[in-house]
This record gives sequence, C-alpha cells and structure tokens, in this order.
Amino acid sequence: FSVVYDTATHVFSQFETNKFRRFGEEEQEEAAADVRRYLECDLLIVDDLGTELVTPFVQDALYQLINGRIVAEKRTIINSNLDEKGIRQLQADFSDSLNINFGIELGLQPHLAKKHHEILQEMDFDFVIGSSHVVHGLDPYYPAYYEGRSEHAAYLEYFESILENVAAFDEMDVYGHIDYVVRYGPNQNRQYSYGRYKEILDEILRTLIRKNIGIELNTGGYHYGLGEPNPCVNVIRRYHELGGEIITIGADAHTPDKIAYAFDKAADVLRECGFSYYTVFKNRQPVFHKL
Repeated sequence: FSVVYDTATHVFSQFETNKFRRFGEEEQEEAAADVRRYLECDLLIVDDLGTELVTPFVQDALYQLINGRIVAEKRTIINSNLDEKGIRQLQADFSDSLNINFGIELGLQPHLAKKHHEILQEMDFDFVIGSSHVVHGLDPYYPAYYEGRSEHAAYLEYFESILENVAAFDEMDVYGHIDYVVRYGPNQNRQYSYGRYKEILDEILRTLIRKNIGIELNTGGYHYGLGEPNPCVNVIRRYHELGGEIITIGADAHTPDKIAYAFDKAADVLRECGFSYYTVFKNRQPVFHKL
C-alpha cells in the first residue's frame, strides 16, 4: 500500500514543469516521476490546498489529478487550514473538479455548551466532531491528571465526564476518540479493556445512539503505540451490537506524515466489528460508503 504526501504548491509546480519542460533534463525527469507517483499511488495526500495561486492551469491540473485518480479508483485526501472565507473561495474555484468540505472539532466541557452552540449557529459546517480533552479542569495529556489516585479512577472520571458533556451539549455529529485517555495514562492501555469499564462505556454508547450521535474510529491509537484504535476494537464492536450505525474514520494527524495513518487497518477493524460501510458527513447529514 503506497502513500504519497506533498504540498499543493509543489504538486502543481511539478505538473507545470512536466508539461512545459522549462528546466533541465534532471528537473524534468524528477517532475515526470513525481506526476506518475501522484497519479498511481494508492493514497495521495495533498496538503495546504489554497495557498497556491489559482490559475486556469492549476484548475486544469487539479481536475486531471482528481479525475485520473477517481477513474483509477485511487484514494485522495486534501487538507487545508484556511478560514471559512478561504474555504468558501476554494469551493467556488474548484466546484467543477473537487468536493471540498468544512468541519470543526469542538473540545467539549459543560460550561462551553453555549459558546459551542453559538459557533454552530454562526457557521455552516459539513461535519462537527465533539471530543473530550479536558476533565474538570485537568488535561489527561499531563501527568498531573493521574496524581494521587489510581489509574482506574482517573480513567473512570474521564468516561463519566463524557456523559456530563453530552448532557450539556449534543449538537455534534460524532463523539471523537472515546477512550482518548488511555493514550496518556501511566500504563496506557495495558490494564484497560472494554470489559473493565463495561457499565460506563455501555451507558455512553447507548446515550450517543439515543441522541443519534455517531462515534469516530480514530487510528491515532496505532501511532501512539496502543496497537488498537480509539476507541478500542471491543468498544466499536459493542457500539455495533447496540445498534450504532454512524461511524467515521479519523487519524488525529497533527503532523503531515500521520494524515490517513493506518486507514487500511481501520477498514479491517470495521469489517471485524460487523460494519460493511463507513460514514462521512455533508451538510451535517451522514453519507454511508461501502468498505
């Protein structure tokens, strides 16, 4: 499974060099090789779309790239850090060749519920993730969260806070990385299992299903050394058993090399847990795609 990452600016520069042959033989050969890699790799990740100058050539090159990969049944992920105005401009510039979505992740805490509601009223997102990062003023990322108590108690408080968050705010489409806390505990997931926290995890899953909120299969667990996604496989399986249907895939890619990390494993996990599809959102509505 081959993955190629490059910035949009460099991708279009290589397309231009390959077409117009403006440089020496070595640069020309490098550009031609890059264009082949862009078109033929199993997964192409294009970063920072929108930072390049949009010209008729860029629009044509993007169409060639996307259309060629669609015809070849190749997967493509395009990332952009533009604000809403920039995203809307991209959607207009590339309306004939590229589907561009606009999403947000909200770090949930009960006292932020009103603010989150206002954000969603102000902007029209395609996709909204709600997730837990701070628990009663402490971040499980830092050792202070675990001091003076057992790891079990720290994990349990994290899960209880999810129910508090959902009770205060339930306008998200999915809840992200439900057992995120196990990435950073003293023993990570070595003493953690669905069975050990079954009662609280089942309550979380049933609450989300009742509110029509999906869950996220987050492959970040793999690159944090857990050997499993977040939530773990047995939680995902239990979600399916309880009747959960909405499940998206994310990677917590804080660096370019982690974009779409282990997505091939995600597909295998979904099949193992009984799913035959994954979910994406458009205009806040779930769209189901076969695996």
